[in-house]
Amino acid sequence: MTTTAVRKDGPAAVTPTPTIGGHFRNYLSRVRGGDVGALPAVLGLIVLCTVFAIMRPSSFLSAGNFANLFTQGAAVTLIAMGLVFVLLLGEIDLSAGFASGVCAAVLANVVTVLGYPWWVAVLAAVATGVVIGTTLGMLVAKIGIPSFVVTLAGFLAFQGVVLLLVKEGTNISVRDDVLVAIANRNLAPTLGWGLTALAIIGYAAVQLLRHRNRAARGLITDPIAVVALRIVGLAVILGTAVYVLNLERSRNVLISSLKGVPIVVPIIVVLLVIWTFVLQRTSYGRHIYAVGGNREAARRAGIDVDRIRISVFVICSSMAAIGGIVAASRANSVDPNTGGSNVLLYAVGAAVIGGTSLFGGKGRVLDAVLGGAVVAVIENGMGLMGYSAGVKYVVTGVVLLLAASVDALSRRRAAATGTR
Repeated sequence: MTTTAVRKDGPAAVTPTPTIGGHFRNYLSRVRGGDVGALPAVLGLIVLCTVFAIMRPSSFLSAGNFANLFTQGAAVTLIAMGLVFVLLLGEIDLSAGFASGVCAAVLANVVTVLGYPWWVAVLAAVATGVVIGTTLGMLVAKIGIPSFVVTLAGFLAFQGVVLLLVKEGTNISVRDDVLVAIANRNLAPTLGWGLTALAIIGYAAVQLLRHRNRAARGLITDPIAVVALRIVGLAVILGTAVYVLNLERSRNVLISSLKGVPIVVPIIVVLLVIWTFVLQRTSYGRHIYAVGGNREAARRAGIDVDRIRISVFVICSSMAAIGGIVAASRANSVDPNTGGSNVLLYAVGAAVIGGTSLFGGKGRVLDAVLGGAVVAVIENGMGLMGYSAGVKYVVTGVVLLLAASVDALSRRRAAATGTR
């Protein structure tokens, strides 16, 4: 069945009437063609949560553990969000972990040692991230050193810089109330509900406006029922999460109350919205995908490829700085291990597990959030079951390998079916 869309500037255009069945069939066709998107990450997250909920129902399903998942995975997720931009170009940043450590050490020195206000320390940390990203990007884009080599050198050098900034192994405390609150305090329950309502209304407005604009231009749109289902689905997910987080989590309410959405959650959401808008609704974002898809074609189309390559490293290191700030807040201190250990591995793993391609040209910032959730659930759930760190590493590595395999196979399938 078709409908006729009348345009003032030309003849009538015939567009198919959107139906739920047709939308579902189109989605299945895209999946069969290799465009799986974040489906593996979502399915993996559901399976993992189900397994841990069955194995450790009283501990894994508790409100306190649910809140811990957000704070445990926040720093890795933020770093992974920056890595998505680098991976979209088919590049890699092996220094992101220790870059976050350097920025966290700068933060601690400025606020604790030098005694400046928290906002000066945050600006100094982010500025440090910008300088690091600019340096790495210039070496890659202008001099032509492979990103693997440049960032591997950065990985080693920044590890030394962290040691120097914390004076060869000392621990610098972070006691500023605002900084500590980032990863250790919660929003008031009413504020949490208010922000949730605002998020749902905003998402609904964007979805409905997009549907109306596409319909007005005679373009194929998603069925309005599908749009409504997305809005309702988001409302159910956010509403359930806020309800659980607003439950009392304190073991002794007479001493202190512990409830509400962790402050770090809206920080991640705001950054997710900003970077998603940048990638999907700006010419800069389209240029990133173009360069990641075919660098030479993008250059011939007039895109300043070097500028794009430098800018993604700047974004990556800036997000690493924010991740370092969150890590310092959660630990209330900075030490030589800040940004080290498994931080980089988990951040890269989060981006890839979420659906960002290692080959460039495919990925979203949301992938980092989904992948970060998978990594956090694995680490948290296996910890509750008493498994050692070695087992956690093995399982996380296997999950990462599966995600990379899905990426490679989907690209091969897309090439075979001509969808890419």
